[in-house]
Amino acid sequence: MNAPAPVAAKTPGSLKLASWNLEHLAERDGVGCRPRSEADYAALRRHVSALDADVIAFQEVESRAAAQRVFDPTRYDVLISGRPASGRGGNCYGNPGQVIGHQAVGFAIRKGVHWKRNPDLTTLALGNPDLRWGVDITVEGARPMRLLALHLKSGCNSGRTSTDVDCPVLFSQLPVLEQWIDARAAAGETFAVLGDWNRRLAARGDTFYAEIDDADPGDADLALAAGDRQAGCKARYREFIDHIVLGARAAQRLVPNSFEEYRYGDVQEAEHPSDHCPVSIRLGRP
Repeated sequence: MNAPAPVAAKTPGSLKLASWNLEHLAERDGVGCRPRSEADYAALRRHVSALDADVIAFQEVESRAAAQRVFDPTRYDVLISGRPASGRGGNCYGNPGQVIGHQAVGFAIRKGVHWKRNPDLTTLALGNPDLRWGVDITVEGARPMRLLALHLKSGCNSGRTSTDVDCPVLFSQLPVLEQWIDARAAAGETFAVLGDWNRRLAARGDTFYAEIDDADPGDADLALAAGDRQAGCKARYREFIDHIVLGARAAQRLVPNSFEEYRYGDVQEAEHPSDHCPVSIRLGRP
């Protein structure tokens, strides 16, 4: 096993970006597929403070109000996708009385970071009310940076083609995502895509990643922020499915050795407050 890369010291003037799947974060106590108490929400708020990121792309959040229970609205601007709840419902993992809630994507942005919102990437849902939209923002400054938060279809973490079992939907999302990336690259924009890709992009010869990382246009020559590091959030999963993917211009601003997987301090895996661990990087500010 490779030794972990050294963690970079905090760089003055850098911008810390993170992605965090909050595992069925509900608006109210005791509901959804991960029922939580006020003490659980308080613990999540402490982890937000420890993560200390400037911009967090989040996934699996029921509503803006749910996100604001974790991301203090006096410290963070919180925005969430405009996708309506599908009303699909259904039991969680076969557990009676636990009903699947709305799963949305969004951003928490530290106060003082200037940003603007772009239209949601609605086409990522392929017209299916149960699929998630992307949320698109621009972090403003002398050199603006475009950020897309996403949560792709689950079930196809390593299938090679669209005909593999559980893969048709994910591979149908691929051209939508590639179009967004290519448009940013063609415009000469600095950009990154953050979120739960539900895909082992770093696997050797991954066909999904190869399709979007084609360097056509030139700035679509992408970089995985994690590089070849192994995941450690869950012992049985050694490959990341949560990724920060950088366009060529964003990759030039990556602070060396700044990638981190936040594992909730000293708590045991069974006590993690989400089934995903946040991942983060730092970029040099404009």
